[in-house]
Amino acid sequence: MDIVYISDLKVDTVIGIYDWERRIRQTVSLDLEMATDIRRAAASDHIDDALNYKAIGKRIIQYIEDSDFQLVETLAERVAELVRDEFGVTWLKLRLSKPGALRGSRDVGVIIERGERS
Repeated sequence: MDIVYISDLKVDTVIGIYDWERRIRQTVSLDLEMATDIRRAAASDHIDDALNYKAIGKRIIQYIEDSDFQLVETLAERVAELVRDEFGVTWLKLRLSKPGALRGSRDVGVIIERGERS
């Protein structure tokens, strides 16, 4: 199993449980590791044979910008489902953080793994 990753993808969205959070946009940060086999892409040197991280990143940005969840847990789960369903990723590890959400901490968030490693 090889890994294609996206690191520290920052997106502004509505996220939070408090009334004041529902009226503003906050930045979330996403790290994503996705299982793939890069041998075919390496042999052909063609993007059609690769897991296209640019297409995945653009889709995640659009989805998160348009979302309106209360919990980072819900947002993380939905992004994982999107990547697995729309891009055929069999396993992923996703870290979603909300910088500045807890005084004295750089960020807080969740790390989830979905699917089967092969």
